[in-house]
Amino acid sequence: MIATEDAIEVEAERLLRSMMHVECDPRGRKWNLETCREIAPLTLEINRLKQEKGAVILAHSYVEPEIIYGVADYRGDSYFLSLKARDSQAKMIVFAGVVFMAETAKILSPEAMVVVPDRGSGCSLADSITGEDVRKLKGLYPDATVVCYINSTAEVKAESDVCVTSGNVYHIVSNLPARRILFVPDRLMGQNLRDELKRRGVDKEIITSDGTCMVHDEFTPADIAEARVRFPGLKVVAHPECTPEVARAADFVGSTGAMMKYVKTTGAPYFLMLTECGLVGRLQVETPEKTFIGGCRLCPYMKLNSLEKVRDVLRAPRPDQVVVLDEQIRQRAARCIDRMFELSPAE
Repeated sequence: MIATEDAIEVEAERLLRSMMHVECDPRGRKWNLETCREIAPLTLEINRLKQEKGAVILAHSYVEPEIIYGVADYRGDSYFLSLKARDSQAKMIVFAGVVFMAETAKILSPEAMVVVPDRGSGCSLADSITGEDVRKLKGLYPDATVVCYINSTAEVKAESDVCVTSGNVYHIVSNLPARRILFVPDRLMGQNLRDELKRRGVDKEIITSDGTCMVHDEFTPADIAEARVRFPGLKVVAHPECTPEVARAADFVGSTGAMMKYVKTTGAPYFLMLTECGLVGRLQVETPEKTFIGGCRLCPYMKLNSLEKVRDVLRAPRPDQVVVLDEQIRQRAARCIDRMFELSPAE
């Protein structure tokens, strides 16, 4: 079905209202009426296909704004989207993010067809460790409780006792009965976990594997120091996947959702966001009165998602785009994630 000119114009105006404040665009694209008209036929087709297929689109905050505001039914961080996947009644889930997130959706909604727009959308953290690696570590530390960061594959989750996100990791680990914790796969978050638990007076031994996020491990304390000189009154907001040195120099460290909440509720002349640029785009839309200075980094995997690929996977997903999990692994991984929901602090 070809959209009429009137429908395209209405859609373009809707898109413009949503995205007109986005300045953090890696392509240098400015969201005006002309650029919104260019994508309006695509967003109209995608939204029509969603209805026809009984599909829901989950979009991580790091993907492009035209996906987040043009076609996504839910947008947010890993924990929020995992809840939406768990509660979804959709026949089809399109996960615009990275593959481990789509695996999590399949773990929690096994009856749905879960698809990814680009099978190459990996993750440096998730790809840094395998289920076999975890089994070897468990052999070295048999008395440890295995805690996996949600940025991990289904087979790693299946080998773990409990899953955590950057938003609930401190609460969950603090309340686990075991003193020795094997934390995979993020070495830097593991060190930040050690530091924060020590600050809280919680006695835990944290053993980590050696993965890092290729976006968040690039920031340095020098970036912060230079920005503070140039922008007096600046607030620096960082993710716990950053180095401990960066975390100590920041004004606030938290999950994607927590960072958004901090910015929305904090008065400051400037903000430096030490995270993926997609989140800055969201904040520019949702807090247009705030001023953000550079500093963010791009995740090449997240940027593999596009409107064209979302449309194509809705039309006719290729076999490689459909997430398929061994049922035994899925069930074991589901227990790990369910344990996270049980132990997470009340909202």
